[in-house]
Amino acid sequence: MHLVCLDLEGVLVPEIWITFSKITGIPEFERTTRDEPDYNKLMHYRMDLLKKHNLNLYDIQNAIKTMEPLPGSENFLLGLRKKTQLIILSDTFEEFAMPLMEKLMFPVLFCNNIKTDNEGFVTGYELRQENGKKAAVAALKSINFKVFAAGDSYNDLEMIREADDGCLFRAPIAIRESHSHIDCVESFDELENKIDFFLAGDSL
Repeated sequence: MHLVCLDLEGVLVPEIWITFSKITGIPEFERTTRDEPDYNKLMHYRMDLLKKHNLNLYDIQNAIKTMEPLPGSENFLLGLRKKTQLIILSDTFEEFAMPLMEKLMFPVLFCNNIKTDNEGFVTGYELRQENGKKAAVAALKSINFKVFAAGDSYNDLEMIREADDGCLFRAPIAIRESHSHIDCVESFDELENKIDFFLAGDSL
C-alpha cells in the first residue's frame, strides 16, 4: 500500500513565522527551517524574541487566523486524497495548526505541542519525538507502506531520504544546491506527476 507524507508550511500553507513577522513588523521572526538546520536552536531563538517583545501564543494564533492555504493546494489535496492516503508531517505545533487544518479539510497531522503559562506566554515546547518526520516515515515503512515524501526545508531532508521516493518542493537555492541529488519541483502539477509515477510503481 502506498502513502504520501508532506510537510505543511511552505508546501500547503505559507510559513507561519514569516506571516507573524509581517504582522508584527519584527523581521527577526522571518528565520525558519529553510534557513536554520538546527530546529532546537531555532525554537530557542524564537522564544527569546517572543519574550523580548512581550508576545504570547494568542498573538501568534491571531496572525494564523489571517492565513489561507497556498494557491492550488486545496485542489491538489482533493485530487491526491482520491488516489492514496496522506499524512502531514510537520514540526509546527498543534496549537498553531488546527485553524489551517480546517481549511485543508482536516488531513491527518503529526506535529508537536507548545507549552505556555497561565497568561499564554510561551515557556517551552514538546517534540513528539526527536527527528519525528524521519521516524514517522521509518515506522510507516516498517508496517509495509511504501512512502513518498516531500518538503521544502532542512528539517525535511531526512524524511525524504528515509522514504521510498520523494522530492523537494519550492526549496530555497541553498538547499537545492547543497542537496542537488534530490529532485526539486516548483508546482503542484509537477508534484502530482511525481506522486502518480510513484503510485504506478515506477522508479523516478
